[in-house]
Amino acid sequence: MQEQIACFFYDIYIKIGFTEITAKYLNMFSLLLIALFIVFAIDKILTKILRLFSVRIAKSTKSPFDDLLLANKVPRNVAHIIPLIVALNLLPIIFADFGYIEIPIRKILQVTFIILTLWIVRSVLHTLEDYFKTLPRLRDKPIDSYIQVFMIFAWIVGVFAAIAVFTNLSIIKFITGFGAASAIILLIFKDTILGFVASIQVSINDMVRIGDWITFEKYGADGDVTEINLATVKVQNFDNTITTIPTYAMISDSFKNWRGMTNSDGRRIKRHLMIKQDSIKYLTPEDIERLKNVQLISSYLSGMQEKIDKYNTENNIDKTFLLNGRNLTNIGVFRKYIQTYLENHSAINKEMLLMARQLQPTTQGVPLEIYAFSKDKRWENYEYVMSDLFDHFLAAVPFFELEIFELPSSKSFQA
Repeated sequence: MQEQIACFFYDIYIKIGFTEITAKYLNMFSLLLIALFIVFAIDKILTKILRLFSVRIAKSTKSPFDDLLLANKVPRNVAHIIPLIVALNLLPIIFADFGYIEIPIRKILQVTFIILTLWIVRSVLHTLEDYFKTLPRLRDKPIDSYIQVFMIFAWIVGVFAAIAVFTNLSIIKFITGFGAASAIILLIFKDTILGFVASIQVSINDMVRIGDWITFEKYGADGDVTEINLATVKVQNFDNTITTIPTYAMISDSFKNWRGMTNSDGRRIKRHLMIKQDSIKYLTPEDIERLKNVQLISSYLSGMQEKIDKYNTENNIDKTFLLNGRNLTNIGVFRKYIQTYLENHSAINKEMLLMARQLQPTTQGVPLEIYAFSKDKRWENYEYVMSDLFDHFLAAVPFFELEIFELPSSKSFQA
């Protein structure tokens, strides 16, 4: 039956008048076109059937596992197996008269089958990874590491199998021979192997991409990644110098990647003013009336003064001594002014964390920290926004009868 199918077009071409050699080539091309049509048709039909079937099952179950199988395209990858098997079985028919062509194509299809199997394993492992992360008892476990180990092992087996197919050796013989030479290979290609393993880790964990801004203090790197290869990672620093970092250092040492900042909606401003402790005081009614001229906090002061006066009156507080009862302080009102100013500043992202807070007092004074996010993340614009803010705050300090701490100079002692 197989021989009859293989010679079907051959007999027709002979009857038409073609020579035997020409008829054989035309017969091969005709069978090849039909086989391609059959394989692609089977692939499309099976893909559609499996997808519809999987969607129906996913909708009928409460478990998220089948939904994750669909999300990771496991049914679609599995659907490619049968068309590939059909293609392998059709090769003897198509290339019945051309065995020297069939052999390399069969090897290519066998390697394709190995790659497809690895792709299915990868999809299933990613599904398991996503599913395990949904389980409360496994959320704090290093699931990613376990999945990566399995995937690396699968790729190693797949590479060995592919090499064995091309070299016509059994996998066991290939691994045995490879193991005998592994000691010499490890010695000669130590740096290359380290770089290869590191590049796999960097890629799998998505630690660095070309274009990322990284800071690597150990190697003096602070700039954009321009190249990632087996042995090195090249960084163009902001002074246009080039720093070369060993790839394995990306997993053995600590560095900072600014991608999270560039992908976010703002760049953090985190800087403090050092307020002299002996300039901090309670505000008198006269001070409060004077500060009501500051429009940003005028309504705040009026509301707070009313609440404080009501509390002090209801509790019969003796206000002849300022310490008694509730009071406003100049540093507290200044902190509120900073907060309100930031909330009204056009360059600050109001959707992200924004606050003015007081840190623990030090020997240099009381730190008053500004914590906010600039909408513009470009370095020069970010620095301009931050400088503009602190220019204003430094100039505003005396209006609240506060002082900025600074160490005395020789002129201070002379004065």
